[in-house]
Amino acid sequence: MSRTVALTGATGFIGSVLARRLHAENWMVRALVRTSAQAEKISNIPIKPIKGDLSDLNSLRCLVEGVDAVVHCAGLVRGNSLKDFQRVNVDGLENILTAASDLPKAPQFLLLSSLAARVPKISAYAESKFSGEQRVILNKKNIPWTILRPPAVYGPNDQDLKVIWDWMRRGIALKLGPANARFSLLYVDDLADAVIACLKTASKSLGVLELHDGYSGGYTWDNVIDVVGRLSQRHIQRIQLSKGMLSWIALCNVTISSLVGALPVLTTGKVRELWHDDWVCDNADISNLTGWYPKVVLDEGLRRTFKIESVT
Repeated sequence: MSRTVALTGATGFIGSVLARRLHAENWMVRALVRTSAQAEKISNIPIKPIKGDLSDLNSLRCLVEGVDAVVHCAGLVRGNSLKDFQRVNVDGLENILTAASDLPKAPQFLLLSSLAARVPKISAYAESKFSGEQRVILNKKNIPWTILRPPAVYGPNDQDLKVIWDWMRRGIALKLGPANARFSLLYVDDLADAVIACLKTASKSLGVLELHDGYSGGYTWDNVIDVVGRLSQRHIQRIQLSKGMLSWIALCNVTISSLVGALPVLTTGKVRELWHDDWVCDNADISNLTGWYPKVVLDEGLRRTFKIESVT
């Protein structure tokens, strides 16, 4: 029998992949959309759009009414201050958590957080994600919850990493962190499968779970550049940017963004995230609890991202 899931963030990079995978697994999907134009973005996915946003409790109650699970995928990743991030990553989360908690039968609640929440003082974004997690953990309505902390997620149609990949494929790699830094990665389809694996597990709280693509110990920038160079069949010039240079670029980006009324991509907080030396995840807990294991290694994930056909 089909089960029903309420999904936020369905028009985004991760959310749209997740909506398709949920539908393929026989879930009836309701998606929160702010505008008709947003709904049009996912009109090719057989889901039921619910118009509203995270500040509107009435639309959120309509979204979650009678569902078996809530997957909160929406989040703000661009901003300059804690106030920017708080509005969506904390206040918006609290609103949908309230709507779900008020139901006669509590649904499973899965929050897609970020590995940045592991170091909340490093940036305003990280602090907002950690604060959002605490709202879920400390919820007193006995709602069964799971929090996933993925590392950097990549795949086709991802706009956040697209500039980095594009420059690498042209032969220039900007190394945006220290040489000794190690980080995990995760292909978007594997993340979607991990969400589904958590939902299939008995309706109990699974806790805070990290996950990655199975590459133990994480990658360095040189590891990633080597893979891109091999797939692109070209030499890639490596340019190490200092923390000071990145901070100066961030200051310029914040200034220009404020003048044009946009949210900045690169901030001093983001620079601190990039220069943190350990963003390595561990799959032990999620694999033991759900049986999920990643399937897509970096070579194959980037091949799919770049739309390069496999050579047989």
